[in-house]
Amino acid sequence: MNQAPIRLGPLALLLTVISICLTTLAILTFSTSQADRRLAQKYADTVTARYELMNRGEDFRKEAQDAQKKGHKLSSLPDTTTDEDGVTWYEAEENGMKLTVGIVPGEKSPEVVSCRVTKEWTEDLDLGNLWPGLPGF
Repeated sequence: MNQAPIRLGPLALLLTVISICLTTLAILTFSTSQADRRLAQKYADTVTARYELMNRGEDFRKEAQDAQKKGHKLSSLPDTTTDEDGVTWYEAEENGMKLTVGIVPGEKSPEVVSCRVTKEWTEDLDLGNLWPGLPGF
């Protein structure tokens, strides 16, 4: 009985290429998921700070409403400034974000004329491992 010899060379080469491809894809998937997790955490921190500021703004609006019901002036509220137009401004900060609320006395309760949450933009100069280019260009 003559049996044909089994040649394992091409099969071993194919399995090696498949293993390298799967390993590369696994590493890329892992690094992408870690980057997504970091980005999601950064976004969650930003949203949390924004909602905390909005809650503080609502607390201020409630204090202003209570003050007006008692007959007090809005300018007597703590941490406020009043401009020449009669708008009382309240400012609060949280995690680099700033809340600015402007209110004026209304008939039944104070009216909000402005409410904004802002964040000062700062340029990120950290390029990581990127090549900064040729000097002088």
